[in-house]
Amino acid sequence: MRVDRALVLLIFVAAGLLFGISLPAHAAPSQQQFATNTALPDGRILYMIQAGDTCTKVQLLYNITLEQLRQLNQNVNPDCTNLIPGQTLLVGTGGPAAAPTFTPGPSPTPAPPTVTPTPFAGTTEICVLLFNDINGNALRDAGENVILGGAISVTEITGKYSKTLETAANPDPTAYSGTCFTDVPEGRYNIGVAIPDNYSPTMNLTYTLDVKAGDTAFVDFGAQSRESTVARPGGGSSGGGGASPLLGFIGGILLLGGLGLGWFALRLRSPQGKFKGSSWLKR
Repeated sequence: MRVDRALVLLIFVAAGLLFGISLPAHAAPSQQQFATNTALPDGRILYMIQAGDTCTKVQLLYNITLEQLRQLNQNVNPDCTNLIPGQTLLVGTGGPAAAPTFTPGPSPTPAPPTVTPTPFAGTTEICVLLFNDINGNALRDAGENVILGGAISVTEITGKYSKTLETAANPDPTAYSGTCFTDVPEGRYNIGVAIPDNYSPTMNLTYTLDVKAGDTAFVDFGAQSRESTVARPGGGSSGGGGASPLLGFIGGILLLGGLGLGWFALRLRSPQGKFKGSSWLKR
């Protein structure tokens, strides 16, 4: 009975060994890293490179393009030949982002903005000359210089500019001898001139002028001294108004008297004249 029990036990052990041998062998689980979409606390999704991995394999596992993989991992060269086992690659983001974010590439250079020309709003200059119109022809001739002691006013018609200056001589004979108003805004201006008491105007002493920014305007006014005289053909003068009418009348009477005496003398020399003269004397 004891022999039978031992035999049965041996039979069961042998059967167990035979059953175990007949089962297929199973390899130990490897440490292969499979694709996962589990994000880290900061939202990044990483993949650890295994031996034999390529960029194509990684991008297929995570359904991204090679360009996106390179944008997420700037250390990967264009040929993707520098992958090292154990290295981690960023393949996307999860959590609040809900979708992978990629580093944007270089943006195109923006076109220069369209420039709208701005109207020029500068100033202008108005130069005014009050000259001594010696010959009274209302034109400035050689030798007709500036009149001192006068005044010039320049006023914009809307009132945005108004200024008055006295006439003055320029020490530089080659420079403009008038009075210049600088930094004058563009617009329409009334220009007026006041002359000294001993002068008479030979021109209108007011003028209206339109000026534009960036321009320089020149305006001349003439006046004649009441004390100056200019010789005229025939012996007259601009100040005296010619020969006196009374002297002309007396001169005419004397001329007629001389002509009459000459005619009477001729009559006396002729024979007929002598006869008639004798008869007239006898009477």
